[in-house]
Amino acid sequence: MSIRILITDGLDAGAIEQLRNDGYEIVENYYAPEELGAALKDFDCVIIRSATKIRQAQIDACQGGKLKLIIRAGVGIDNIDVKYAEEHGIAVRNTPRSSSQAVAELALGHMFSCARFISAAGHSMREGKWEKKVFSKGIELQGKTLGIVGYGRIGQHLGVMAKGIGMNVIAFDIFHIPGIEKELGIPYVEMDELLAKADFISVHAPAVDGGALISAESIAKMKDGVVIINTSRGTNVDEAALLDALNSGKVRAAGLDVYADEPASNSALYSHPMVSCTPHIGAGTKEATKKIGGEAISVIKGFFEK
Repeated sequence: MSIRILITDGLDAGAIEQLRNDGYEIVENYYAPEELGAALKDFDCVIIRSATKIRQAQIDACQGGKLKLIIRAGVGIDNIDVKYAEEHGIAVRNTPRSSSQAVAELALGHMFSCARFISAAGHSMREGKWEKKVFSKGIELQGKTLGIVGYGRIGQHLGVMAKGIGMNVIAFDIFHIPGIEKELGIPYVEMDELLAKADFISVHAPAVDGGALISAESIAKMKDGVVIINTSRGTNVDEAALLDALNSGKVRAAGLDVYADEPASNSALYSHPMVSCTPHIGAGTKEATKKIGGEAISVIKGFFEK
C-alpha cells in the first residue's frame, strides 16, 4: 500500500520528485489550523516547516487515522507538541544538520550589519541621502568578544567563523559536549560571565519555558553598547526590554530574524534605526533547502523502509 505524505510548507523540488519516483504519494497543501487535524488522518507522514503548528488539537483530531510520523524540516521542533504526539503513537523527527551553516552565516551577517550600519545606511541612501559622517562611526568585529547562548550545531558553526575573523568566543549551554572546548578552542562559561564579558551576544537556543533568555534583568548585566543577535526563537528575547535598551543606548544595536509574533507586529522594534532585521529567513538558502530535502528523505526511508 502506498505511503501518503503531506507537505504543508514546501520542500525542495528535487526531494519531492525523488520521493515520487520512489513510490511515495505526495500531496502539497497548506491547511488552516482548524482543518489540519482531520486532514492528517489520511496521511502516513506530514512534513512541516515553521508556518504549520501541530498541537494537541490537531493530534486529537487525527486519532484513528493513518498518521505515524511528523517531520519538522528544520531544526526547532517547538511548533509541535512532541511529547503529546509520541504519547499517541506518532513519531517526531527533525533535520538538525541541514540548515546550521545557513543560520550561522545569517547571524554573522547581522553582526556585520550592526557593527557597520549596513542596513540603516542602505535605507538612508535609498531615501536620497548621503550620510557619510553619520555612518562612519562603526566598530570592528576583530578583537571583540562574542558570547554564544546555546552551543549546538548552529552556535558551533558561528563560533568557528567568528574565531576566523579574529573574535574571542565564549559559549553558554546547559549541556556540555565532551571534548568540544579543546576541539574548537571555545570555552564554556556560566551565563552571568558571558553577559558581563561579551561585546556581541548571539542566541541559538530553542524556545524555553519560564520567560525570555534575554530579559531586562539579563540586559542590565551586559556591557554598555552590547550588540544582541537573535536567529533562534522570537520569545527568547523580551522585545519590550530590548526596545527600551536600544532607546537608552545600553544596547548599541540588534540583529533580528525571529519575533515573538510572526509575521512581526512590533513595528517600533523592527523599524528602529539600530535594528538590522530579516523576516525569519535563517534557513532560507538554496543549499540549506536542498540539504533539508535530502535529510527528510533519509528520515522517511529510515522510518518506513526499515
